[in-house]
Amino acid sequence: MLIRHAGQRQGPDIDVRVRQGKVTAIGMLTPDPDEQVVDAAGKLLLPGLNDHHIHLRAFATSLDSIPCGPDRNPDAGTLADRLRDLDNASSDDWIRGVGYHESVAGDIDRAWLDRVVPRRPLRIQHRSGRLWVINTAGLRRLAAAVQEQGEATALLAEQADGRFFDADARLGRLIGHREPDIERASRILAAYGVTGLCDMTPANSTADLCRFRQWRRDGILRQRVLLAGRHTLAEHCTPSPAPGDDGIAVGAVKFHLHDHDLPALDTLTDAIASAHAAGRAVAVHCVTEVALLYTLAALEDAGTLAGDRIEHASVAPGHLLETLHRLRLTVVTQPNFIRERGDQYRTDMPANEHSWLYRGRAFVEAGVGLAAGSDAPFGDANPWLAIQAAVDRRTLRGHVLTAAETLPPAAALDLFLGDLATPAVPRVLTVGMPADLCLLDGNWPNVARHPGKVRPVRTWVGGVPVHEAGDGLDVITP
Repeated sequence: MLIRHAGQRQGPDIDVRVRQGKVTAIGMLTPDPDEQVVDAAGKLLLPGLNDHHIHLRAFATSLDSIPCGPDRNPDAGTLADRLRDLDNASSDDWIRGVGYHESVAGDIDRAWLDRVVPRRPLRIQHRSGRLWVINTAGLRRLAAAVQEQGEATALLAEQADGRFFDADARLGRLIGHREPDIERASRILAAYGVTGLCDMTPANSTADLCRFRQWRRDGILRQRVLLAGRHTLAEHCTPSPAPGDDGIAVGAVKFHLHDHDLPALDTLTDAIASAHAAGRAVAVHCVTEVALLYTLAALEDAGTLAGDRIEHASVAPGHLLETLHRLRLTVVTQPNFIRERGDQYRTDMPANEHSWLYRGRAFVEAGVGLAAGSDAPFGDANPWLAIQAAVDRRTLRGHVLTAAETLPPAAALDLFLGDLATPAVPRVLTVGMPADLCLLDGNWPNVARHPGKVRPVRTWVGGVPVHEAGDGLDVITP
C-alpha cells in the first residue's frame, strides 16, 4: 500500500509505503504497479493511538449496560424513569447499570432500587468500580445461585442494604458472566484510531493472557495489547518489553491501593522488589494523596525499574513532583475525568486541591514522563475527548478546572502516541516501524483547533485495515 499526500504536524505532505506490515519508505514516492494507493489529500496521518490504561473486557461488557452517571442522568428522576422502562420490558434477565455517582440520587441502596425496579434483578455499579448495589429481585436470584452452587452463605449476609464492596469475583460466580463482545469493543476503539491497548485489570492472570491471544488469533481483537496484572501472570510465558509476534505481551505487575486498607509498607516494598527481581515493572493505582505518598515511600525503599508507573496520580501536590521525576516514574493520567467528573470535583473537593487534580503541564514542566489512558469503562473510551480535555480543562458544564494545567494540542496528542512499553515517549512516523496508523478527517491545524471533534477515516494495524469511515476517501486499486 502507498499512502500519498499524507499531512504531517510539521512540514510538507509525504508519501508512506507499507510492505509486510511495516513502514518501508517515507518521502516523495512513485507508486509501484502492484500496490494499492490511498490518496490522503493532506489529511493528518499519525501512528495509531495507544490507550495506556483500559479494562477491555469490562469495557466490552459495559456496551450492553445502562449508563447511570451524571453525564446521562442529571437527576434521580431521569435515572428512575430509564430503569422503570426496563423493568416493564418482557425480559427477566439481569439489568446492569454502570458508572453511578452519588450526585445523581445519593447513596442508593436496595430499598431505592426496589421502589424503581421491583420485578427484574438489577445491579448497579458505582463508577469507582468497587461497589455494586443490588435490588431484592437480584438478591433472590443470588440466593438461588448460592443454593445451586453450594457457595458460602456469608456473601448474602451483606444483603440488608444490597450494597456489596469489592465482591466482583464472588458475585460473578453467582450471577454468571455473559461472554463480552470483544469484537464490538475492538471495532469501536479502531474507529477512534486506537491500535494498541494497555489492559490494567489487576486480576489478569496467565489464563487471561491466553484468552487475549486467542482473541487475536481469531481476529476479533484487532489491537495490540500489553497486559498488566498479577505477579504470577508471567509464570507460564516469557515476559516481553513490547508486544510480540501475536500482538500480546506481558506488562507490569499491577497494585491496586485503597486508603482504608493499605498493606504494611514493608509488604508493599517487598512485593515491588519481587516484581523487579522477576524483570517486571510495577504499575500502582494512586487516586489519593495518601496512596501516592505511600507508593513513593515504597519505591524509594525498593528502588525503581525502567517502566515503573503511577496509574492516575489523581491528586498530586506540587511537593511530590520532584520525587516522581527523581525516581524516573511515568504517570499515566486520565484528562477525560476533568471533563466527565470535573463538576463533581468542584463541589466535593476543597478549592485549594483543585490544582492537584489530573495534572498536565505541571508534570511536563517537572520532567515527569506523562501518558494517558481512558480507564474505560470507568471513563469514556474516546481518546479525542481526553485530548480535548487536556487542552481546555473544561467540565461537562463548561467550567475550566485549573487553566494552569492545560497542555498545547501537540503535547496533549502525544499522551496517546507513546509505545505500549514506553508510554511517555511519543512515536513518530519512521521507516521500519509497524504500520499501525490512523488517518484523520482533517489536517493538523483543524485537528489542533478542535481535537474533540476529530474522526479517524482510516485505521490500520500492521498494515491491515481495521476501520474505514466510508466518507468518500479516494482509494485507487490498480
